[in-house]
Amino acid sequence: MVLAELNIRHTRRHMPTRRVAVGDAYLPTGGGAHGARLLAAIVAEQLHGLDDDQLDLLPRFLSDARRGLTVPRIALRYRLQTDTHGLDRSRHRLLDEHAGTVLELDVHGHPAPQVLGAIVAAASLPPAARRITLDAIDRAVHTSARPDGVGLRLLIDGVPGARGFVPGWMPTGTNAFAHAADADVLLWKGVPSERRWAMEVLGLRPGMPLERRDVRQRFRRLVRLAHPDQGGAEAGAAERLNELAEARDLLLGTIETEGERVEARP
Repeated sequence: MVLAELNIRHTRRHMPTRRVAVGDAYLPTGGGAHGARLLAAIVAEQLHGLDDDQLDLLPRFLSDARRGLTVPRIALRYRLQTDTHGLDRSRHRLLDEHAGTVLELDVHGHPAPQVLGAIVAAASLPPAARRITLDAIDRAVHTSARPDGVGLRLLIDGVPGARGFVPGWMPTGTNAFAHAADADVLLWKGVPSERRWAMEVLGLRPGMPLERRDVRQRFRRLVRLAHPDQGGAEAGAAERLNELAEARDLLLGTIETEGERVEARP
């Protein structure tokens, strides 16, 4: 059973830019305050990824968060924004399982955006819920420990094919959908998250071979469809074209690297 969930959107590891946005979230603060426990646990587990300068800036950022945060802004050398277009996703959940309460932590991205996303999510809550949640985060920062009674499960490769949890989103009788989602996860198993993202951008499914000619042809075709001069929508065209170029370059680099590995074998 999902007790709380936060989807954090951020630039992918291979990109030089640093951007963070908060995606779908389910953060209840009544009763067991599971939303506050989730955000505190995320921060506690990801603090190690902040450098010394970011750790020095963190108390001021937490103080600002108590008054609510205006976005866009710069924090800990990241740009905070609301636009999620082209951003990778890390999904963190607090689960009620037979063995107890478990933090399911997605660790395929950089730690710093996860800390920022948790604090931004807390700052966006109503004042009373914000105070409860930021108090829990403050305790996590001071102790570097998850809330009591919360176990840990790491998702090394992210969550391919998964949909965010929002109460009521799943239609009645969705066993078939659940099985399909599980099958999709298995198909992408072992594929690095950045390569998976690039393949999905260019319409490649898991198991399809990566070939230079195919990647370039797909890129050119999708660029034509996206370009405003060819009938594509002007809104978001630049971001879409940049996304296609990034995906092409990543996959061509992957093909070249893997080709070198094959040639190097005895």
